[in-house]
Amino acid sequence: MASDNEKFGVDVIYALPAKQKVVHVMIAPGTSFIEAVRQSNIAAFFPEIDLENVKLGSFSRLVKHDDEVLPGNRIEIYRPLIADPKDVRRQRAEKAKDEGRANKITGGKL
Repeated sequence: MASDNEKFGVDVIYALPAKQKVVHVMIAPGTSFIEAVRQSNIAAFFPEIDLENVKLGSFSRLVKHDDEVLPGNRIEIYRPLIADPKDVRRQRAEKAKDEGRANKITGGKL
């Protein structure tokens, strides 16, 4: 078991459009990302977080649940997308064509 002086602090971050939370947690070397999230108890503030399937990252880079947290990392909890970005772009392009703001054949601007 690691002693307290070997532990280091990391921030666990979750954000909604109107509410954000940063929880600072002290973890031992070798702690996985998902274990650090569990230790932070952030799910008590946001019960919608599905700890089994949630996507995690550090500085906007995806990480695996069982990757080891290193000093200097931060743990970001990502919300599921509400719309597929490709579908949104496709719908926007179709709307532009329908409104005459784009060439119906090439899709380029008129």
